[in-house]
Amino acid sequence: MTKITVQTQVNAPIEKVWKEFIEPAAIVQWNAASDDWHTTKAENDVRVGGTFSYRMEAKDGSAGFDLSGIYDAVTPHEHLTYTMSDARRVDVFFNQEDGGTRITETFDPENENPSEMQRVGWQAILDSFKRYIEVSAA
Repeated sequence: MTKITVQTQVNAPIEKVWKEFIEPAAIVQWNAASDDWHTTKAENDVRVGGTFSYRMEAKDGSAGFDLSGIYDAVTPHEHLTYTMSDARRVDVFFNQEDGGTRITETFDPENENPSEMQRVGWQAILDSFKRYIEVSAA
């Protein structure tokens, strides 16, 4: 199965981008693909062998799911690799460039939804992160 890649350029220093990407208090602020969803709980132990767990819910209460996994590799300010609970692997790269930080996520798609739908959803979450950082930096 072909991996899917999404990316964004965040207008903020890599140290701030890294911190806000992994801090549970920040994750609940930005981790949603649309305005009618939100993350109600986030736990994150960013170290090799550490785990993460996020609860994502529709704001109207009609749906929700848990997303969890374990970290396989952690290089602060550079790279995260994790395996989700359904065995899909994700790589996240942080690169300082053009006065900001480029984030690139590459992940194994799941089998339930079309690849393009997954790409759009993951890109929307990354775009939400970008907005969160750039508004808080302003």
